[in-house]
Amino acid sequence: MMSEISNITSRQTGDSCVHVKHSSGLDIYICEMPGFSSTVALFGTKYGSVNTMFRQRDDEEMTVVPEGIAHFLEHKLFENEDCKVFELYAKTGASGNAFTSFDKTVYLFKCSKNWQDSLRILLDFVQKPYFTQELVDKEMGIIGQEIRMTNDDPSWRVLFNMLSCMYRSHPVKIDIAGTEESISKITAELLYKCYDTFYNLNNMVLSVAGNITAEQVLKICDELLIPCQDKGLETVFPEEPDEIIQPEIREAQPIGAQLFYYGFKCRDCSGEERLRKTLAASTAASLITDDASEMYQDLLKKHIINTTFDAEVFCGDGFFTVIFMCESDYPEEVRSAVLAEIERWKTEGIDEKAFQRIKKSTYGSLIRELNNVDAVANLMLSSHMDGVSPYDAIDMLSELTSQDVLRFAEEELREDRAVLSIIEKEGEKQ
Repeated sequence: MMSEISNITSRQTGDSCVHVKHSSGLDIYICEMPGFSSTVALFGTKYGSVNTMFRQRDDEEMTVVPEGIAHFLEHKLFENEDCKVFELYAKTGASGNAFTSFDKTVYLFKCSKNWQDSLRILLDFVQKPYFTQELVDKEMGIIGQEIRMTNDDPSWRVLFNMLSCMYRSHPVKIDIAGTEESISKITAELLYKCYDTFYNLNNMVLSVAGNITAEQVLKICDELLIPCQDKGLETVFPEEPDEIIQPEIREAQPIGAQLFYYGFKCRDCSGEERLRKTLAASTAASLITDDASEMYQDLLKKHIINTTFDAEVFCGDGFFTVIFMCESDYPEEVRSAVLAEIERWKTEGIDEKAFQRIKKSTYGSLIRELNNVDAVANLMLSSHMDGVSPYDAIDMLSELTSQDVLRFAEEELREDRAVLSIIEKEGEKQ
């Protein structure tokens, strides 16, 4: 199979990148940004903490693996038989890193020189796993300590407490690193099974942006990429009801300021539908947390909220939520105010002037990111994994209306599917 090369261009801005379906099976995105001093490369697989059930085309049954194994695998891949990867990056001057999220694992580097040597390091080590039971046993203690540390982190606890009350079956409610019990079941054999399944180049994407050329990148890829046969990977999730488990949860910790998350469990979707929904959801959230709004100013004057009041759209394979958060001693009052604002929209509509201001601000942010090497590299990778084009968000945002936002709020921001998660100060639990 020959590599297929195409150009992707935004009809709104004229920005463009190159997409290559490489003969090895890998999808490659390249954005040439001449004049920039840095280069960023990301090599990712569509494999995160939620992917605990899967099978390949020839498998008769589903494989079920311990929670936290994707994160565990990421840690171990940085070690090979000869030396550790960070030692190799140190010689080229690159800054290397990696992360595992709920639905992806990404290995990356950033540099201002020697990007070609650094890209060779990246492509080489990710394709050469080296796991032994001795190394696995050693890593269990390290990751176990990491799990214990996050369990004491209030900002981590408030999120997972909320998710545990939202999701009955979906593994998004489990810590990305798993639990000490779940990682104790990980073996070198299981790591190789997961690697062979998810680190197939047909399930991966390479994204490179900066002062490079597509020709230079592809030359290195042609040298180092090892062709893979598409094994027909299928990932599945347990059936998840629309309803939440319980509307409120509290936990006491030794903290200086009480904090809360107030989240709405929305219906899952994917591809372009998810992107449109995300744009509507983030606009609705921005309108509610807008510091110029009457609701915000009223809560601020009454000292019910402070400037930490914010919101985010948190979504991925099989989950979609809108979360409001703040350090506040009055989370119930904030919940009531948010619900009242949504009800007001239903009768009075969304203020068109405020909507246009938020929309223009978001549009400006998206445009500015196209002049940031890190942002462009991340955009190309995440868009591919989400099943959309890198510039679809800009194009879809230009078409977004206040009615789209109102429709989303009416259908998805429902009180019966909302959870209030509170981390209280110890000694003040009600």
